[in-house]
Amino acid sequence: MTAELSAADLVHLRRCVELAGQALDAGEEPFGSVLVGPDEEVLQEDINRTSGGDQTRHPEFELARWAAENLSPEDRAGSTVYTSGEHCPMCAAAHGWVGLGRIVYAVSTAQLAAWRSGWGAPDSPVTPLPVGDIVPGVAVQGPAPELEEQMRALHRRSMG
Repeated sequence: MTAELSAADLVHLRRCVELAGQALDAGEEPFGSVLVGPDEEVLQEDINRTSGGDQTRHPEFELARWAAENLSPEDRAGSTVYTSGEHCPMCAAAHGWVGLGRIVYAVSTAQLAAWRSGWGAPDSPVTPLPVGDIVPGVAVQGPAPELEEQMRALHRRSMG
């Protein structure tokens, strides 16, 4: 699934990891995402905001909603969503319905599921699937091996 990530991709993914850390520090699950437009400009950033009880407040979903309200269909298609963790099925569907372009993630759903299982965490209420199974036409790159340990540490810390 992964071609080599570019230097620019890694800059944006590192920002996603920073945002994931900020989310964790704010009492949220460690997820962060960045929307980059066709001209390589950062358009929007967000973090997980589910601690209030609304489990749909994932950053990828929020970026899809923002893009639908603020970008033309052409600009959405030319944009890239960078994210600390591969989209869940809900976020992947939102991405596809809004018509966003490429997805680049730091760690995969499979990695996260394996970590959580190894730590004895409860199973997700949603079947973990690769984003390409939900949105087969979208270009997807990830994971980024150079960010795996940072993300693993954040998720481990989130377990308490």
